[in-house]
Amino acid sequence: MKIYLDCEFNDFKGDLISIGMVCEFGSFYASLGCEKPSKWVAEHVMPVIGAQAMPLDAVQSTMQMWLCQFDSIHIIADWPEDIAHFCNLLITKPGYRINTPPLTMEVRRDLNSSKSKIPHNALFDAEAIMEMDK
Repeated sequence: MKIYLDCEFNDFKGDLISIGMVCEFGSFYASLGCEKPSKWVAEHVMPVIGAQAMPLDAVQSTMQMWLCQFDSIHIIADWPEDIAHFCNLLITKPGYRINTPPLTMEVRRDLNSSKSKIPHNALFDAEAIMEMDK
């Protein structure tokens, strides 16, 4: 299953704020919140989050349930940091990770979220990336 991914994070290489994943059969969206957003993030990202912050373990368990509906997964993102944040969410503690079907990942420069209906909202940005791939 092709799943398109976008993440919002607190500036370059900052902490994950939200993750959005979409495919032809539905979507997953979660926010971890951000206690000390940078000025840019406070102005552009936080006002459009649109979801209550969840604890990390809750995001991981709901993400696991959503991903496990598929036999295999191919994650597509437009930025390497999105993949890094996704991978970090897979890890629950040293030596442990959430269960997922077999998965592969791809970063594509030809796709981007510039036509997002709500820029800087990870779910809408992921939808825009998926639309560009059609």
